Amino acid sequence: MTTPWERFAAVARHGQADRVPVALIVDSPWLPGYAGLNTLDFFLRPDEWLSVYLGIRDRFPEVAWIPGYWIEYGMAAEPSAFGARINWHANQPPSIEPVRGGLNALFDIEAPDPQHHGLMPLVLQRYLDAEKRLLPEGESIKLVAARGPFAVAGWLLGISDLMVALKKEPEKIGRLLDTLTTTIINWLRAQLDVLSAPEGILVLDDLVGMMSPKLFEQVARPHMTRLFQAFDGLIKVYHNDTPCPHLLAPLSTLGFDVFNFSHTTDIAEVQSKMPGIALMGNVPPLDLMVRGTPDQVTAFARECIARTGGRDLILSAGGGVSPDTPASAIDALVAAISGRLTQMNTDKSLT
Repeated sequence: MTTPWERFAAVARHGQADRVPVALIVDSPWLPGYAGLNTLDFFLRPDEWLSVYLGIRDRFPEVAWIPGYWIEYGMAAEPSAFGARINWHANQPPSIEPVRGGLNALFDIEAPDPQHHGLMPLVLQRYLDAEKRLLPEGESIKLVAARGPFAVAGWLLGISDLMVALKKEPEKIGRLLDTLTTTIINWLRAQLDVLSAPEGILVLDDLVGMMSPKLFEQVARPHMTRLFQAFDGLIKVYHNDTPCPHLLAPLSTLGFDVFNFSHTTDIAEVQSKMPGIALMGNVPPLDLMVRGTPDQVTAFARECIARTGGRDLILSAGGGVSPDTPASAIDALVAAISGRLTQMNTDKSLT
């Protein structure tokens, strides 16, 4: 029997699956609330963390969870290795304070070591421990994840200061971004090295979508290309749900395989501008999957299939799963595929 991951991987590798895959990016903004857990308990109690992930596997057997069995502390892992202050909360992921001194304190900092700095070593150890428990269940961790260099820079400096620095202090910010890109490559490799049979990476960086085409070519392309080229042979998933229709064509040449993008951008337009890229979307994660009805979710999902012809499509939310997304919304997403299969079978019977 084909698994949800195998369907996802087939389309991600530019092949075909037996049906349109359904996949969702889930992490600590959604999972603890869904499971009725305190966020700190979700982070700190491995038994409960594992129970949550095995629970959604069993409750939604048609869904591939991306990256799946993700050991994360919100967005804190990478900034913590550069000295950012992390503020912990019981009912939401941790928040991050920009580093005091800003760019002047960071532009010539050395790249941290994932084996020794910040929260990274704890994450690596937890991945080792998690796979020891998952492998007897017939499960393994397929994807590892990291925030991209611009997302991390945004946490370290503050978004406004980052955008100003890109214009006014290109040399200093360029040095920091080079260090961040090196760090993220090393961080992803360290995660891959502790797993038994990983197949890909997930990079999350929304800040790139805020750039003009000129700034993208000058600043983002060199770092993002270097990042994705470091993982040739693996599935490369890029999440950027900042609306950026002006960057679709140039983004498609960075070297990733799967694009998870904003629901505000028409999926047919994205398909036309990103040939050869598997599109992961495009149901509104808040307006429909949280606030809408199941029928509305199913209808929108079927429209995504219709507008793309189901080609190079991984049906998903237009972004990660939002807090308070009900199980019924995920069921409704899956129903769009089930309904299509029923219709296809009916059509075949008539011919």
